[in-house]
Amino acid sequence: MAYDLIVIGGGPAGYVAAIRAAQHGKKVACVEADRAGGTCLNWGCIPTKALLKNAELYQTLTHKAGEMGLKIEGLSYDWSAVVGRSRKVSDKLAGGIEFLFKKNKVDYIRGYGSLEGGGKVGVKATDGSTQVLEGKNIIIATGCVSRPLPPLPFNGKSVIGSKEAMNLAVQPKEMIIIGAGAIGVEFAYIYNAFGTKVTIVEMLPTVLPVEDTEVGEALEKSLTKQGIRCLTNTKVTATKDLGDRVEITVEGPKETGTLSAEVCLVAIGIQPVLPGGIQPELTDRGYIKIGDRYETNLPNVYAIGDINGPPWLAHVASFEAFQCVDGLFVDGYKPRKVKNFPGCTYCHPQVASVGKTERTLKEEGIDYVVGKIPFAAIGKAVAASEIEGFTKLLYGKKHGELLGAHIIGDNATELIAEMGLALDQELTIDDIHATIHAHPTMSEVIHEATLAAEGHAIHF
Repeated sequence: MAYDLIVIGGGPAGYVAAIRAAQHGKKVACVEADRAGGTCLNWGCIPTKALLKNAELYQTLTHKAGEMGLKIEGLSYDWSAVVGRSRKVSDKLAGGIEFLFKKNKVDYIRGYGSLEGGGKVGVKATDGSTQVLEGKNIIIATGCVSRPLPPLPFNGKSVIGSKEAMNLAVQPKEMIIIGAGAIGVEFAYIYNAFGTKVTIVEMLPTVLPVEDTEVGEALEKSLTKQGIRCLTNTKVTATKDLGDRVEITVEGPKETGTLSAEVCLVAIGIQPVLPGGIQPELTDRGYIKIGDRYETNLPNVYAIGDINGPPWLAHVASFEAFQCVDGLFVDGYKPRKVKNFPGCTYCHPQVASVGKTERTLKEEGIDYVVGKIPFAAIGKAVAASEIEGFTKLLYGKKHGELLGAHIIGDNATELIAEMGLALDQELTIDDIHATIHAHPTMSEVIHEATLAAEGHAIHF
């Protein structure tokens, strides 16, 4: 059967591309090796958020119940049920994607896809059977997997990646996490909330090193207060897998010596998953090179999502899916490349940002003003007992345009959406000041921080 489009990969890039093309009336096939939804839905974004919700609820009940006038006795948890709920959430949503494939008449084909040349895609199923599909256009959306630490390979038990971390049958008493990016920090929060003794080792100066430095420093203080040991600016100099335990030797200002734990989560980044048929010259350090329309150097073959390299974010992947597909099937449409995108970390307090950091603005020599307001100045935050954190907005000094927004605090990952729109539309201090923010809401922190940028904050 000849298709207008064959998509290899069924994650946030692939399934969105397939459905979008079908909405344009095209004949589409989506080839997925695991299950619809890809890593994000099955082993990443979604199940971790289910675990994080459980962790936040348990932590709230154990630490804030008395403050809120609640008396709770004999509170406990069932680890297998906690993990089981996250798996049920993933299964439900994966089933939802499969339903959407049927609804939009997308042929959903299970197996490993590979480029065979001439518009052909070979598919090998888990049972060993094969078939060949033909398509006028092909989109590669095969994504990435956890990157191992070379001297400490994954074994699925004592040395694990993020996939195993969300599905451990037995909760470890102690855990070392190498890497303090979003994945490392989120799992540190989850396991610490349920009583695991967690140590984070990060070679850079702060946790969440890609975020604004002040935000990273604030989060490190918060995590430390929660009982998580944060060894930042610390190098791993040696490792040893003992089968039932792991030992790592570290060197840094806070600790120099050997650490030991039942489980070591390696969260140092990800690496691309390339389908068969991709030659090295088409890649840059393993990631596929693309042009302005997401095209590769192969005729009628395109690539979207994590397989193209950073930023490795599900919402960016879906954005690229829309742009690539509309560029293929909508006359005169000029695809947009990713410019402004929010980054979110779902520990507690949450962290979210969009645009430039203060560090970057200084490096680029851009004049700016800062508007910063703590959540403690916001009525809704005080009423909800969520006063930790702050909002920091960066505006151009000359024209007042928004340059960056950085939030650490409750609901930060929801509040950042307004700032993404403001940045994309080049809104100014005056524009946001003139926008009424409902009272009492957490969103008032945006309005108040904007006033603070002009030295006119009312409530702080």
